[in-house]
Amino acid sequence: MSKFTLSIPAEKRRWFIIFVIFLAIVFNYYDRQIVSILKPMLKEEFSLGDDGYAMVLNVFTIFYALMYPVSGWLVDKFGERKVMLWGILGWSTACLGGGLSRTFGSFLFFRGMLGAAEPTNFPAQLKVVTVWFSGKLRATANSLCVAGSSIGAIIAPPLVAWLAMQYDFHTVFIVAGIVGLIIALFWFLIYTEPPAAIKQEAVGQDAAKGNEIGFTWGQLWKTKSLYGILLIRFVSDPVWYFCLFWLPGYLQEESGLTLAQIGMFGWIPFLVADLGAIATSAWSDKMVRNGKEPLLARKIMLSTIAVLAPLCCLTTYVNSPYLTIAIFALVAVACLSWLFTISVVIAEAFPVKNVASVLGIAGGFGALGAVLFNYFVGQMMGSLGAGTIFIAMAFMHPVAVLILWTMVRKEKPSDNAHKTQGFQVN
Repeated sequence: MSKFTLSIPAEKRRWFIIFVIFLAIVFNYYDRQIVSILKPMLKEEFSLGDDGYAMVLNVFTIFYALMYPVSGWLVDKFGERKVMLWGILGWSTACLGGGLSRTFGSFLFFRGMLGAAEPTNFPAQLKVVTVWFSGKLRATANSLCVAGSSIGAIIAPPLVAWLAMQYDFHTVFIVAGIVGLIIALFWFLIYTEPPAAIKQEAVGQDAAKGNEIGFTWGQLWKTKSLYGILLIRFVSDPVWYFCLFWLPGYLQEESGLTLAQIGMFGWIPFLVADLGAIATSAWSDKMVRNGKEPLLARKIMLSTIAVLAPLCCLTTYVNSPYLTIAIFALVAVACLSWLFTISVVIAEAFPVKNVASVLGIAGGFGALGAVLFNYFVGQMMGSLGAGTIFIAMAFMHPVAVLILWTMVRKEKPSDNAHKTQGFQVN
């Protein structure tokens, strides 16, 4: 334990750790939401069209996609404590820089920096949940951590709208950066490695002692499940990115809501998604406690909740923005349940030594899918209309269900795996 770490009993400490990760992810997603809520204001400030706005999104998302696999490797190599700390400091600095920017070029630079720093959160968070919690609580603990994603999306509309109207859009970014620096201090003071007893319960005796065999980097790419996870994230993540990046602007430009109304109502889909995803995670943990094999329990839950995703097609037949919000609230439950629990699927399917690396690679592919989808939306929203985009989105989660059942399984390296040549992820 670091001499700077606060003295807290381990059973309590792990829940404090969950809370700090929750806060980090809240403001991680608050940062992402800023540009979508201020889309009309930023388009006017920098003289942008939808294609220019898509460029702002993709500068962030490209760097995010590139750094996600690197972040996973860094977590497995150097530990979750160090990587999470430097990640929070990095994205806080990027927010401050975005707030101080006065040109479009500098604003793009800091959005790229934000994209490069933010991926550290999720591989580190998954490693924390894997080593601090057993399968009977893992999905619930994981969902409480990453519930910060939708809570950030919930608080962003009213807070961003209020700050922008009271001050200016620069203030919105600066506030986010200052809060991030405070969270970095919390993480520095709270996090430490789990005691041996807790780690042994979570990952087993061999892994707790560091004796568990993991895949080398090269061997990971020979597992069928890795490709299944990558494809799942690639086809399902874009629906959630649409909810984050395009839905607030769509409600203003297509449904007639004002910025103030977005502040009043734009958080609703994300609150519903958050509560629903925590509930589905707890359901999958309950199945495990009742004797269901952990990976099978996750598959059953994900397949069941995926039926909500195609409801997005109904928005083409309604004229009320409030019905649109209600429909996307249900769609968001499916999206967030998949985002929450696919990480747990990774923890159930791969050795502890590899979970952060696998999540990093998968997150990069998910972001790549979002980049391509953002480009498609930016180019086609005006010409083909939102209805065509919603039809494409309706097929994404059903396809992910097929991939989950046909490609993802528990992967175990052979006993002589550590003797093979290649880069070892540990």
